[in-house]
Amino acid sequence: MPSRRTFLTATAALTAGVTTGLTATVATGGPAHAATPDDTLLRALLSRMTLEEKVGQLFVMRVYGHSATSPDQADIDANLKEIGIRTAAELVAKYRVGGIIYFTWAHNTRDPHQIAGLSNGIQKASLEQPRGLPVLISTDQEHGIVCRVGEPATLFPGAMAIGAGGSRADARTLGRIAGQELAALGIRQNYSPVADVNVNPANPVIGVRSFGAEPDAVAGLVAAEVAGYQGARVAATAKHFPGHGDTAVDSHYGFPVITHSRELWQKLDAVPFRAAIRAGIDSIMTAHLQFPALDDSGDPATLSHPILTGILRGELGYDGVVVTDSLGMEGVRTKYGDDRVPVLALKAGVDQLLNPPSLDVAWNAVLKAVRDGELTEERLDESILRILRLKARLRLFEKPYVSQAGVTRTVGTGAHLAAADRVAERTTTLLVNKGQVLPLSRRRTPRVLVVGADPASPSGTTGPPTGVLAGALTELGFTATALPTGTAPAAATVARAVAAARDADAVVVGTYNVTASSTQRTLVEQLVATGKPVVAVAVRNPYDVAQLPTAPAFLAAYSWTDVELRAAARVIAGRVRPRGKLPVPVQQADDPARVLYPVGYGLSYPS
Repeated sequence: MPSRRTFLTATAALTAGVTTGLTATVATGGPAHAATPDDTLLRALLSRMTLEEKVGQLFVMRVYGHSATSPDQADIDANLKEIGIRTAAELVAKYRVGGIIYFTWAHNTRDPHQIAGLSNGIQKASLEQPRGLPVLISTDQEHGIVCRVGEPATLFPGAMAIGAGGSRADARTLGRIAGQELAALGIRQNYSPVADVNVNPANPVIGVRSFGAEPDAVAGLVAAEVAGYQGARVAATAKHFPGHGDTAVDSHYGFPVITHSRELWQKLDAVPFRAAIRAGIDSIMTAHLQFPALDDSGDPATLSHPILTGILRGELGYDGVVVTDSLGMEGVRTKYGDDRVPVLALKAGVDQLLNPPSLDVAWNAVLKAVRDGELTEERLDESILRILRLKARLRLFEKPYVSQAGVTRTVGTGAHLAAADRVAERTTTLLVNKGQVLPLSRRRTPRVLVVGADPASPSGTTGPPTGVLAGALTELGFTATALPTGTAPAAATVARAVAAARDADAVVVGTYNVTASSTQRTLVEQLVATGKPVVAVAVRNPYDVAQLPTAPAFLAAYSWTDVELRAAARVIAGRVRPRGKLPVPVQQADDPARVLYPVGYGLSYPS
């Protein structure tokens, strides 16, 4: 690992001055996000940058490979095809990007020690450039169903599960531990928490990624998680402004429209973002959606000056970093070409341009816009100064590198894993328990059949869900067998499961996004008809319960990650009592105007 001496030599005396100024500020100040770096020193850094270097600082880009200099040949080929460079080091040298985002599918996150090595390699490549600056490395580590860094790192329940637990202390614990582990890996900006208020059960992209449907409850958990992350010197990112919780279209593939009035937005969508800003949030991510009540131009919020500058900066008083959602998503590409999107985003008030489909097109478009006078260099300087301030607050000028010893000491420790298990135990929600089916008894029902859906495992969890549940129940003293039946079981699959149930004492069914026409309903109905105790566990949306009226027992786990499934197994076995309460209402299946289970509903076991 390069030494601090190498770093200071590479960044020269001026950057060392930034380090000295910031260290003095932090020594006398409070939490990391409250530290104020010396703008005089940062402006001096800015004044020495070429226009091309300034443009590069605005971009946060993907890159393939597990190593900054020696990725696998397949990753070199992918980099050449998509970016025109071979390695992360070449990306930094050519475009002088201010940030890099890690993805599992880009092979950036094999294991903790490799991730730390990749981060150090990226920092070294950037700091060795003339007027080199540290890189702000980011990822999407929401926990629950969206994770980029998997086991052996500590994985927590997702947002809706945390919402079911209702504990701000648990949200803060999640942010603190997850932040410590990300920082140890060199990842210093996390695109979490989700601040969207999920009021639409049909939302295809947010759903269980949201803390819930009550704006004040969401706001409290958002602020707590922000405090946890930023206390660990990781920039938290509230997303997706101005609010993505009431859409029926996924902005990855379409262009959603929010029909809320401005008054409703103030009472609903804006509340968690206001709380995040009060908590000192370091960055806010934009949404690729139309919000006519806030801007009737038809532009996505990412490209809207009235929304980003008028409302976010002006009305809400936010002066931190604004980062776009991925510029490769369809929601931001529908109306304008890829050369116009980054320019319009900057004109709207954005600071960081995340993951454009073609970096060469986007980078050159911004450069041309400045040279042609459409964008001023002063406008770029505003954003770059915000980015430099953030890097300084995170002490990246002082400590750009991480150590392998720090990885061993921090990531996936026994204490962290135990904390995640304790948090998960407070989230599992019991919605139905006819005839006191639960908890199951090892004496009366020793043989348990686990059937159901096995959706692709979120990053780095072992999966599949049926196997994890069966394994956890076996460890708890049952003899459990897994029989995957899928999300759309055919008649033959249902028959096979029913036959297997006849040889079991009880059945656990994992359900996944059950609809009125889903054959998962048939599976549950026929299993119930065997007369065996049947326990349904929703491994994603709690709304499944409305479609399964015959299930004698029903638990909501909110995700199919191992930590949540193990907690559900402990509840099934009676090792812990269910404590979760619904953070969203569940409507009646045949009459959505009627609420079947309200927010706050949740059963428990007798004391």
